This record gives sequence, structure tokens and C-alpha cells, in this order.
Amino acid sequence: MKIGGQHFSTAILERIQSTSGEPISRRALSRQVCDWLDWRTPSGKLKEMSCRKALSQMQKQGLITFPQTEKAWAFTHSSPNSLEVAIPEFQGSLSDLGEVQVYPVQSRRTRESKIWRALLDNHHYLGSGPLCGAQIRYLVKCDRGYLGALSFSSATFALACRDHYIGWMENARRAHLDQVVCNSRFLILPKVDVPNLASHVLSLALSRLAADWQQRYQVPPLLVETFVGADRDGTSYKAANFTYVGESAGRRDGQPKRVYLYPLDRRWRQALCTEPETPFPRPESPQDWVEEEFGTIRLYDERLKRRLYAVVRDFYNSPQANIPEVCGGAKARMMGAYRFFRNPKVSMNIILNAHTEATIERIQKEKIVLCPQDTTTLNYSTHWLTGGLGPIGKGENSWGLLLHDTLAFTEKGTPLGILQGQCWARDPEPRRKSRRVKEAPPEQKESVKWLKSFRKVSQIQKQCPQTLLVSIGDREADIYELFQEATKNGAPKLLVRSMRGRQRKTEQKPLWDYLRQQEIAVSQQVHIPRRGRQFERDTWLDIRFAKVTLQPPQGYTNPITVWAVYALENAKFVPPKVKPVEWLLLTTMEVTNAEEAIKIVSWYTKRWGIEVYHKTLKSGCGMEDRQLSEAERLEVCLGLDMVVAWRVDYLKMLGREKPDLPCTVFFEDTEWKSLYYLVKKTPLLPPQPPTIYQAMIMVASKGGFLGRKGDGFPGTKTIWRGLVKLDVAAEMFDFMNHNFYLYPMHSGP
Repeated sequence: MKIGGQHFSTAILERIQSTSGEPISRRALSRQVCDWLDWRTPSGKLKEMSCRKALSQMQKQGLITFPQTEKAWAFTHSSPNSLEVAIPEFQGSLSDLGEVQVYPVQSRRTRESKIWRALLDNHHYLGSGPLCGAQIRYLVKCDRGYLGALSFSSATFALACRDHYIGWMENARRAHLDQVVCNSRFLILPKVDVPNLASHVLSLALSRLAADWQQRYQVPPLLVETFVGADRDGTSYKAANFTYVGESAGRRDGQPKRVYLYPLDRRWRQALCTEPETPFPRPESPQDWVEEEFGTIRLYDERLKRRLYAVVRDFYNSPQANIPEVCGGAKARMMGAYRFFRNPKVSMNIILNAHTEATIERIQKEKIVLCPQDTTTLNYSTHWLTGGLGPIGKGENSWGLLLHDTLAFTEKGTPLGILQGQCWARDPEPRRKSRRVKEAPPEQKESVKWLKSFRKVSQIQKQCPQTLLVSIGDREADIYELFQEATKNGAPKLLVRSMRGRQRKTEQKPLWDYLRQQEIAVSQQVHIPRRGRQFERDTWLDIRFAKVTLQPPQGYTNPITVWAVYALENAKFVPPKVKPVEWLLLTTMEVTNAEEAIKIVSWYTKRWGIEVYHKTLKSGCGMEDRQLSEAERLEVCLGLDMVVAWRVDYLKMLGREKPDLPCTVFFEDTEWKSLYYLVKKTPLLPPQPPTIYQAMIMVASKGGFLGRKGDGFPGTKTIWRGLVKLDVAAEMFDFMNHNFYLYPMHSGP
């Protein structure tokens, strides 16, 4: 469990509970807990106050209990108002005032500290405090005496207008909030009437704030925030180049205040919005696959997490149903699901990032992982009330969203998970493709999707140094910038099918003609899946390969050396009226012999797995039938459906690739036992759980799979229909077992 930015394991909670029963103060306990967790500030001090707040929250949630103690006496600081401070009376220009000094108060025990408190208590409408968290106080002085005082302290934890202006996600906000400071007090004494003095003092304070704050707390501040009451105009902040970003909610005193921001570094936004790389700890004992897959999700509200788990389970149990039907007709569950989809803290990326972290753990167990990326369209032409959609084709009934995703597959084709998802709507206003638009860099065009996906795979490659990752793309991915990205050090391997229209040349010859002139290295049998009206078939490909140099397009200077593998279907095996298979594959993987060329062709055939996945997503999940009022909500729903679709494909392929694994790697005890009862019609259980292949066949049989000799493996739809019936059976089995004590019997010892 994560509280106050710190993870508390079950062992730590038990240790805290056992220690809290001893005669120990809260301060001593917090220091002890900080020492156990090595919970320190960047300067090395124990984070006692953060720990005490976390202990208080854990007590409120019932995680730990403390013995009742007598109420302690409250000590207050003696009022410094009686301290006599020389306050000058001056009216004139800033130049006549002389040199203005702004210097920090070093300690609360010094005379400067008492003077600072006296000035604020006597002349500031908020008084001298208390100030929250980390803080620095400044005095303003000149030769004539004290002119004012100001202070900076910890920033507000959550502020809607500020957070929207920065553009950070909640995870980034929690990681970098200590780099935002609040100008909590600012006072120019009322008897000092000097134009531009306030903005001049602010400028002097801000010029030294970054160095003073870092020296004291070892954290470089990047942004300053401040609040101005509705009855004040904030002229001095405007003159000091502060930016107005909106109003606060006014929850503290009921009075909304205007919020101003001032950056201390020109790259402040990039630094504050950087997501921390440290993943969340996984649940110690996940209840099911849902908690295991989404256990590291960046949702800090436990209620949101529980809602996520409930919605995913409902979607998995009734994949093709609409949202009210998925929720079983229960109004509370249905309204909870709709509120979840429109919650601003939830997005498709947040959902997929948690699943990707679980996927990376599976990738690390493999030697070679194939990462195809592809684009598909989601048609919502009939959903006229949904806002934020765009054109996806040329017809009037082509309206919806585009999805570009990247999946991870084993060499045998088992999907390990989703690595990235990009979803967007095109601009509904048609634009002419002028020469200037065509010559624009990919970052300004839709083709940037290929670069983003490859860069994501590159990040994962760094986390999996023992695994070879291969990014695979179809003809649309044949762009020079993608190959340029693949030549960087540490980048994953790239495999792309070449587009004939690129008219690439090598050795002063067209690339396709050059490869056709090479000798046939080997012939290889491959399976061509069904596409449209063309039936699936097994055929033979004649394979040639060569090392080639790609000449750069106009505007680029560096040629790129890659390996080309040319595969052409043997004319003897081409059915009538069917276009033969012809691939020209470009790869950064070295190809020096026939065996390596066969491997490249085999890897490319696994790209079809992502098309099968898209079919599962649309026809199995019914993603195009989801009805929500905004495209942003559809994207959140899409994130859940993507993981659910992967889960079904994973079961299907796991039964083929590793049929001898026990079914407990996928099914809970309640699920496989109820499945066995349902299919075998017997009250006796086998001494050992069935294998994953046997369980998959049993599930498919409840979805209509006959299992005849020529039927092959069950498909996705069949398995999905069986899983829906299994969910009902498992729910009844669990209810009967817990309420009527029907313990299962085994047929063996």
C-alpha cells in the first residue's frame, strides 16, 4: 500500500503495529519507521512529519491501531508584537531610496526571525503563520530601515488551474511537487510609498530563491506560485512578470483567489512533466489476474482502483455486452462505471502503462520478443451524439477514432501484452496536401506514430538487456526517419516491409530489381492466413537476400546500410486468380546465410498476430458498439477493452505454445473446478489440475467448439463464448461452496 508517497508492505505494517503497543511516543515511532524505510529528504534528514501524517491516515483506515493517550498540552510561541522595530516613513522614487537588500532569515532563534514575525503580525492581514512544510523567510531592508518581509513555503498539494497549466499527470505531480514553491507572504510596510518597489523586491527575491532553496533543501525549485485575494489587484505580481492561470476553488475560507505563476528555469515544464521511471510495487497477494495486471496503476485513490478492478472484471465476463448489460443491470455499478470513464484522473495511457509494466516482466523471461505495430480504425459513424470524433475514411459514414498500438509476441506467436497505444481523432476540417505539407518532418505528420512506437520499444529494450526486441511494421512504416532512429546505439532491431512506391535505389539500380537478380538462397514453407475472400493456405516462398545501402531522401545526407530479404511465392503453389505473395523486407538484423533469412521471413509472418488481435478487439469486445458522450471517455474504455482482448488471445496461444502447463497459471481454483464439473458432468475432481490445453478445449466446448479431427485449434470467439458461460458457473460454484459447504471430492489420493 502506498501512503504519502511511500510504500508500506504487510511486514512493515505488522512491525509498526507491534511497536505501537510499546510505551513509545508518536515522534519516536515516526523516526523509527523512517529509519526502517530509509525515508529521508534529499538533504538526508528523516521525513518525520510525512511519516506521522501517514501513520494518522493508516489509523483512520483501520490498518493499525494506537493506544489512547491523554491530550497533550498545546504550546504556542510567545508573541513578538512587543518588539520594537524601526519602521521608516518614506515617500519618493526607487532611486532616492538607495540600495534595497533582500536577505534570508537563517534561524528561528535569531533576532531577524523575531523582527520578521513582528512585521507580519502587525502589518499583514494573514499574520506570520503558520507556514506549511519547507520554508524560507526574507527581510527587506535599506539604509533607512526595514521595508518589508516575504516568505516562500511548500506548494499547494493539488490546484486545478495550476496543474492544468503545467500539464502534468498525477504521478509526475507527486514526484516533482517539491520543485514548486509558494510565495506565501509578501509585505511592503504601509508607511513606505515608493512606486515599483514591490516588483523590485520580488525580482530581487526571485533572483536568489533558487540558490537559497537548493542550499537549504537540496532540491532545485523550478516554479513559484502565489495567491491574490479577490479584493486585491495583484499589480506587483503582474509587474514582476507573473502569469495569471486561473482561480482556486476557495475551499479553505470560501473565497476563491487568483493564482499567479513564475518560472525559475526555462525548461521548467519539461522537468515537471517528466514521469518517474520507478514502477509501483506490485500487490503482495493479488486476488486474480486483474489485480496482477493492474496492480501498479498510477491511481492514488483506492476507490478508483477498486472501481477499475470491478469494471475490468465485468468487461471480461461479458465482453460483447453494452455497458448497462455488463453491469448486470445494477444502477449503482452502471453509474460507477460511467463516472470512472469521465474521471479526469483516468486515461488510456495510465491504464495501459500498468499493463505494460506487467508485460515487461513477461518479456524479461524470453530471449527474443517480436513487437509489431499497426494502425486500425474504430468506426462510430452511428454515434452522432459522441463528441470529439473525426474522419477515418472518405465516405460520409466513416467517422470515429484511429488506434495505433504495439504488441509483444514470442517467436511462436503468443501475445505477451500491449507495449503502447496511441489513439486520436483526425481534424474534421479537410486540408489540402500541399507540397509544403508533404515535405514537413514526420513529427508534424501522422507518420510520427511509427517513431513514437519505436521509441517506446527502445525504452523497454533498456529494461530488458538480456532480451532481443524486434520492432516490426508493414509497408506504411517504410520511412527513412524510422531507419535513422534504428541506427542509434542501444536501439532494438527493426524489420519493415518495403513499399514499392518509394522507388528506392541501391548500386545505381532499383531496389526491387536488384533483389530479383540475386540467387535463390532457400525455399521455405509458410502459412498464409485467411484475408477477405482468400482462404488460408500453405505455400512455398523462394527467398533471396543481400546487404544494401539506402540512399537518403531529399533533405537528408546520411545513407543507411541494412539487409534486404526478398520472398516471392513459387508460381506452382499460387491458386488461380490469386495474387502471389511478394515481400521485400528491410531489417537492421544481420542476414548472412539462408537460415537467418528464413528467420526474418518467419518473424514477419508473426505480424499477422496484431491483425488477429484487432479483430478480437472489435468483434470480440464490441469496442465499436460502446456508446459514450465524449471521445476521451471512449479512449478510457478502449484501454480496458485492449487488455481484455489481449487476455483472451493470450489464453488461446498459451494453450498452443505450452500445452503441458497446469491450467492454474491462467485459471483460479474456483474457475477450473467449476469448469471441470460443467463439462465432465461428474462430482469427482481429478487428482491433478488439467493442463492449460485441456482447460482451453473444455472452455471452447462450451462456446460451440466440436473438437473434430479436422477442426484444428479453437478460435478467439469460441473461447470467449465459453469464458462467459464459465463465469456464471464459477460464480454459482463459489456461492454454493461458501454457503452450503459443498467441498469438492477428488477421484484420486
